[in-house]
Amino acid sequence: MSNQAVVTTIVVIYLLGIVLIGLWASRKIGNNDDFLVAGRKLGPVLLAGGLAATEVGGGATLGVVQKAYGSWGLSSLWYVMAMAIAFVVLAYMAPIFRRTAVKTVPEFFRRRYSSKNSLVITLILILPMAGFTAVQIIASATILSVMTGWSYPLSVAIVTLVTVVYSVKGGMFALSYTDIVQGVLIIGGMVLIIPFAISSGGGWDHVITNIPAAKWSMVEGIGWPTIISITLMYIASFSIGQEVVQRYYSARDEKAARQASMLTAAAYGIFAFVPALIGLLLTGMVNNGTIDAELLASQGANYSLPVMAMNVLPSAVTGILFAALISATMSSASSDLLAAGSLFSNDIYKVYINKDATDAQLLRMTKIVMLIVGVVSFGVAILNVTDIITLLIFSFGLRAAGGFFPYVFGHIWEKASAAGCMASLVLGSLALILVDLKLLPFFDLDPLYAGLTMSALSFFGISLLSDKPCKHEDLGLTKAGD
Repeated sequence: MSNQAVVTTIVVIYLLGIVLIGLWASRKIGNNDDFLVAGRKLGPVLLAGGLAATEVGGGATLGVVQKAYGSWGLSSLWYVMAMAIAFVVLAYMAPIFRRTAVKTVPEFFRRRYSSKNSLVITLILILPMAGFTAVQIIASATILSVMTGWSYPLSVAIVTLVTVVYSVKGGMFALSYTDIVQGVLIIGGMVLIIPFAISSGGGWDHVITNIPAAKWSMVEGIGWPTIISITLMYIASFSIGQEVVQRYYSARDEKAARQASMLTAAAYGIFAFVPALIGLLLTGMVNNGTIDAELLASQGANYSLPVMAMNVLPSAVTGILFAALISATMSSASSDLLAAGSLFSNDIYKVYINKDATDAQLLRMTKIVMLIVGVVSFGVAILNVTDIITLLIFSFGLRAAGGFFPYVFGHIWEKASAAGCMASLVLGSLALILVDLKLLPFFDLDPLYAGLTMSALSFFGISLLSDKPCKHEDLGLTKAGD
């Protein structure tokens, strides 16, 4: 059997296994709550596996290797380390989120503020979901295309089909079980490439001496402004991201939610160094002639890691690595699909289209929307994206800019008002877009700062001027001063 055949066989077996897990998990689905939040029965280990696998996608694997090989060097590790910091912060928020016993972020907005606020945040959260899903499909298809020699469109189709099938069949239960498998594969598969890369490159000294000293800086490549903005982006975006907080809603209790967040932070803190080091090793191997720089350039920046693996790893190890990379991206895509379906069925269909919808109708609508988003994501992925991280940063920032303050402080601040919430959602999002498009100057700072600043000013300012009491009905909110 040829090397390529061995690699392809391993990955095909993995893909079939993931589909089978989804089919098996579907037997646990008795109602819409089971599908969306796993019956609120998940313990810290399953939750942590899901949280870790959800956000370690194409950006944290292919994207970080690409940046480490490029201008960021070792400092690219901050793209993942910032996630670890964010989940430490979220460990203190997670029990409060779980206490509300809602299924979606907009449901909280509807019960805490108003239906209009809920509709706006639903649109803000749901619109980027096809983009989020597409970015992960692009990463998976990139790997599959390089590995098998299949055309890129065919690879996109295969990845989309597998992701949609196991996500639609098993819901949160399928995601939770597959994420444990995927989490182990992601960390193990990425770590495996390091010793083989060093050996293929002629040994540690021969590789290291060909890496410019500047690339070893922990800060210089990415810079403190970007580190701070990425960290703030993750804290704000994860705090309101449906694919993240839906995991907390699935926790069996508040303690499990907090423990899961800390376990996730620890996993990210360890993993952060792995793709960054791989990118550095790739630099050394290109500079010492082990890998042809022209071949790497001809394939494109997103293909850096797959090309490296095909050149330095034994076929069996390459298959494991590619299965790991596909795990990373598919787990993120599946979470985004479930989030999109949850948002539409729970916060648009049930509220505006069919108020008397039965549980079975809601479940069916969730699955239909997941299918539609999968098809749209397929179309976006076919067009491809040259820089995964750039697209992700904008998408993360957009949902964080207007929604962070009303969501988080809506749990703990009694004076938070519906008017303040609406102003925050609209003006915060608008400020980020205008600064990002360079239509509005903001001291040459990241657009996220403009969004969060406008959001905070409008949310707190208008809420303080409002004399309407807050709504605490059945949400178990922590009141100010508790």
